[in-house]
Formats: sequence, structure tokens, C-alpha cells
Amino acid sequence: MSSQELQSILTIALLAAFADGHKADTEREAIRRMAESLEKDAGGAGLAKLYQDVLLQRVSLDDALGGLTDLGQRQLAYEMALCVCDADGRQSPAETAFLADLKSRLRLDGAEVAAFEREEGALMDAAETVVPLAPRAPAGTSPAQRVDAAREAELDKSILNTALLNGALELLPQSWASMAIIPLQVKMVYNIGQAHGVELDQGHIREFIAAVGVGLTSQYLEQFGRKLLGGLLGKAAGRALGGLGGVATGMAFSFATTYALGQVAKRYYAGGRVMSTALLQETFQSLLVPAKQMQAQYLPQIQQTAATLDAGKVLAMVRGA
Repeated sequence: MSSQELQSILTIALLAAFADGHKADTEREAIRRMAESLEKDAGGAGLAKLYQDVLLQRVSLDDALGGLTDLGQRQLAYEMALCVCDADGRQSPAETAFLADLKSRLRLDGAEVAAFEREEGALMDAAETVVPLAPRAPAGTSPAQRVDAAREAELDKSILNTALLNGALELLPQSWASMAIIPLQVKMVYNIGQAHGVELDQGHIREFIAAVGVGLTSQYLEQFGRKLLGGLLGKAAGRALGGLGGVATGMAFSFATTYALGQVAKRYYAGGRVMSTALLQETFQSLLVPAKQMQAQYLPQIQQTAATLDAGKVLAMVRGA
């Protein structure tokens, strides 16, 4: 894939991220940090500049489409735009209109598009019911009483397992695979809250994740960007994929994000939900550093997990089956 083709796909993904025109300042800032991070860590293909160009409307959809001639690349561009628009929940009317226009302009294979939309749609439907029913803690008990040492150890194990799974999902070549990461983070936070006797819904959990500083759209964009820049999505350009080991060293960042998020959630709900937004973000960033070190330690296990996953298993996990 040439540099121009790479930039075209990344530009379309960024245009999709801002298609509704109503991104909160916190999400815009998270996307900016994501662009700078990729620029620094992966040579970013000018991603920081692309972000500015899209934000300041210096680049159009026509400009981006002009760099895509291969059908596989056009298909990938649409898949990524669809997932970006769905990353923070159901599409707005503006996002739906953007995707319809994009699909028309790309002149895609109808059967392949329909197959992908079914897979992605099933995952989104499952994500809406990701919160499982769990026993509530007895009323009137304090946070310290609700979770004993054994339960703390169980929560730590659950956080680690979710982090391993999300790291593995990021290594899968299918562009929809990363869509499962956010629902699994939501499920993890829900279970942590339940363990501390706190009743949660998806709206609260997503607000908590955003308050910590983990942007939903930006998180998916970063996962996609690392896959694309690392060559994991190379099949879209007609090239055979190599083994996971060749790209995994620069991947699986979702392990660190998920692990740090789980640990912050555990402290937040155990402490009676009194941490300010600033303290939540500071705590998350402080935990992210050791989590990235752990990521290297667990990389073989992440790779092994990725080798066992398929669409059916991922969908079942998101559903909580």
C-alpha cells in the first residue's frame, strides 16, 4: 500500500469521526492525542497533519477518494468509516448520511458490503445488551465490607483476562474486531461496580470511561491506525498477511488501556465515587505506564489468545454468553 493510499484511508476515517459535527471537546482532544501518539510511535504517515487538515476542513472527501483505486482498499475505507461512526454508539442522522454518500462514491461490491454490515450490526446489537445481570451487594454495607480480599483478587483476575482478550482482538486482521473492545470494557466496568454494590447502566459507564480520558471514537481510531500502519490490514491491498509476531510488538495497546481502566474503576467504586475528573485522569495515566510494561510481559499470551478467536466467539463474549 502506497503512502498516498494509506493517507487516503486514514483521512476518510478522520472525516467519519467528525461527520456529525458535534464531537465534545474532550473527544476532540483525545483524537488529537491519538494522532500525535501514532505519529510518534508508528511513524504516523503524517497523521497529526491529517488531523489538523480534517479539523480545519482543508481536505475533502473527494480529495481522499482520489487516492483510492483498488477495490479492496475502497472496501476497507468504508468498513473503517462505518466502525468509526458506530464506536460511540448508534449513528446520528449526519453520520448515516455521510456513510450513505461514501458507499455510493466508493462503488463497492454489494455482497461484500452487506456481509460486513451484518457482522458489524450483530456486534452493535450485542453491545447494547452487554451489561449482564449480577447479584447485588446487600444494602447498607460499606464498600470495604462489600469486597473482601478474595473478591479483590477475583476482580484483578477478571481485569487481567479482559485486558488480554482486548489485546488479542486488536491483533485480529478483521476490521470489525476492534469494535468488540469497547463493549468488553463496558462489561468489565459494570462488573466492578456491581462488586461494590453500585447499580450502573451503559450511559453511566460510557460517561465514566470518557471521564477517565479514554475517548470512545479516538480509541477505535488508534486501534485501526495501528493495525493499518503495522501492516495487519495489508490483505485489503491484495497482499497476504504474515504471522502475528511481525506486527504484534507495536500492537496490543488495548491491553494497557483496558488494564489501567479496570484498575481505576476498582479504586473509584471502592472509594465511594468521590474522585474528581482530574484525579480520575491523573490516576489512569499513572497506571497506564506500568500497564504498558505488563503488555510486553503478556505479549505471548495475547498472541496465543488471538490465534483462537473467530467471529462467533467474539460475538458470544460481547453478549456475555
